[in-house]
Amino acid sequence: MGSREKKLYSTVLVGRSGQHRRDRRAARRAASRAYAQDAAERKAQAKAEAEAEKAERAAVTYLPRSGEPDRAALRAWRRFRLPAHQDTSATLAGAYPFLAEGGLGGEGVFVGQDLYSGGSFVFDPWVLYQRGVITAPNVVLAGIVGAGKSALAKALYTRSIPFGRRVYVPGDPKGEHTPVAKAVGGQAIVLGHGLSNRLNPLDAGRRPSGVSDVEWASMVTARRRDLIGALTETVLGRPLSPVEHTAVDIALNAAVSSSETPILPMVVDRILNPDTSSDPRLAEDGRIVGHALRRLVAGDLAGIFDGPSTVAFDPDLPMVSLDLSRVAENNALISVLMTCASAWMESALLDPNGGQRWVVYDEAWQLMQHPALLRRMDAHWRLARYLGIANMLIFHKLTDLDNVGDQGTAAHALASSLLANAETRIIYRQESDQLGATSAMLNLTGTEQRMLPQLGTGQGLWRIKDRSFVVQHQLHPDELTIFDTTARMREITRVTP
Repeated sequence: MGSREKKLYSTVLVGRSGQHRRDRRAARRAASRAYAQDAAERKAQAKAEAEAEKAERAAVTYLPRSGEPDRAALRAWRRFRLPAHQDTSATLAGAYPFLAEGGLGGEGVFVGQDLYSGGSFVFDPWVLYQRGVITAPNVVLAGIVGAGKSALAKALYTRSIPFGRRVYVPGDPKGEHTPVAKAVGGQAIVLGHGLSNRLNPLDAGRRPSGVSDVEWASMVTARRRDLIGALTETVLGRPLSPVEHTAVDIALNAAVSSSETPILPMVVDRILNPDTSSDPRLAEDGRIVGHALRRLVAGDLAGIFDGPSTVAFDPDLPMVSLDLSRVAENNALISVLMTCASAWMESALLDPNGGQRWVVYDEAWQLMQHPALLRRMDAHWRLARYLGIANMLIFHKLTDLDNVGDQGTAAHALASSLLANAETRIIYRQESDQLGATSAMLNLTGTEQRMLPQLGTGQGLWRIKDRSFVVQHQLHPDELTIFDTTARMREITRVTP
């Protein structure tokens, strides 16, 4: 405790009633003497402390700046100056290890800033595959609404187009990829009730180069048979029985024999009204299948598949998107349209001269509810390297994969395999209740797990095989205008009086 804290303050606040003036003066003199005595004691104490400090300094020997006056001191009389040093990052990484990840190199598509190192972050699944960094080019992208995952997906595939890549969006439930497709010179196919566009599921499709006439005819027949079966299973919600397969096959052959490019109403008519001269049981065997397909040409799903195609799938365009925003409320119709789009896409993917392509599945949680679509997606993911494609699966949270089918079912196993066959996992901001499941599915560290709820807009945790990055993706103002999905929320409503 210092002397300031010991300082004495003395005053007379209240005196006795009727006290004589002489007594009051005596009290004031006594207070003054007490105050003077306290001041003298504090002065003496301060003087004693100063003398003790002076004596201590005199007793300690301090070396001069130049060191001891002896050769053995190994010190120079000049002040030491550390010279500046420059070296390569590879050398400095050995001197200062474990500060930041080395990055993926500079070859690829610019994404944004690596928040660990401060450098630029680039990504290209085809380049990483060629360098042996990854063995599967597929990408899983998850994040809550408003985290920026949609803008990242659009930036990745649009910035890949100048490098010769093409983009397919086989199902866009919200229509948000339509302005992007138009901006890059691509095509957005809009289908829905009340529109003039028609889609014939039985179109032959794009013929790959180098395929003979016999091979092409066999491929078209197999694709049509597979597509009719997939459409029927989608509408029925169950697999076809053997006799139903036979009824569909016979009706399809009859329709093809009467027209080079058959349409779906012709197949439905031949299923419900078959030629029973060879087998009178055909009408009964195909009755349920015929009525299921009839929904697409004369029932509640009519108006899209009941005539020749009025829109063409052009795989030479930089981007093709199937806009499903007009039928977003009808899950059955979305599934049917997606099945047809997948068949279109497969014919283009089989072309050896088709180049490399992004295949983007937006709002994947909705698409994976349909077994036929899920099987096609799984096939595309497993054949990604053979087909030269990079699939991108976009949804809100990884637990959406657990919600596909019941535990132990084939659908649940297929959904889980999509994550296993993607070595690039990009996780944007997640809610706190998702941290445990996300950490278990991706084997995150404790630091990474705690980071997820705190990520800002456009910031994501990138897990590329066994490497980890935190990246802030960056957009050009023109990109932001095209990619924006919140324009309607920011509109100013004007009320006219």
